[in-house]
Amino acid sequence: MFNYRDYRIILACGATDMRKSINGLSEIISSKFKLDPRENIIFAFCNRSRDRIKRLVWEDNGFWIHFKRIERGRVI
Repeated sequence: MFNYRDYRIILACGATDMRKSINGLSEIISSKFKLDPRENIIFAFCNRSRDRIKRLVWEDNGFWIHFKRIERGRVI
């Protein structure tokens, strides 16, 4: 069971290419944040128009990518 209380959250400032998948997002985490993407951290990225969000999370033995497209409005 995924328990959010066990995780920190890091938001990537600026626009991220939403075509990036696990490897691309992991590289951003390693190079920009100098962190191991397999730590108990939820990494959140958004696109230029701020209507799409991707979260990368390591759980036990693999990555989860959560993707949300906002139909009305934007992430502030």
